[in-house]
Amino acid sequence: MRMALQEARAALAHDDVPIGCVIARGDEGLAAAHNARERDADPTAHAEILALREASARIGSWRLEGCTVYVTLEPCTMCAGALVLARVSRLVIGAMDPKAGAVGSLYDIASDARLNHRIPVERGLLADESGALLREFFAARRV
Repeated sequence: MRMALQEARAALAHDDVPIGCVIARGDEGLAAAHNARERDADPTAHAEILALREASARIGSWRLEGCTVYVTLEPCTMCAGALVLARVSRLVIGAMDPKAGAVGSLYDIASDARLNHRIPVERGLLADESGALLREFFAARRV
């Protein structure tokens, strides 16, 4: 999760919301990304989507079974759906997102029994640091 926080900080360089994501398979790091919606002018350039693309390209498969995703903020509906579709084996979340989170806050896509895959989720790893980074980012914009 510390690596995901480093990625989140990198988003600040191009004025994107500081969210970071790292994907690992065992001890092997497969991908690391941060939000790039502003930089890329792409509404789908969320940290999770970019990391899923990188990890899939690296292993040569869209199936990310055996992989753990670390993300600094609870995924939105798009990202939660993509994680389920990628068949990730585990999701670790920093801060929860009561306004747009789809892995326990507004929805629980990762655990929805109607879907063909469910993801075990751990919440709260470095949540204070993840939340503080986001609060500082948005507070600076309200001045």
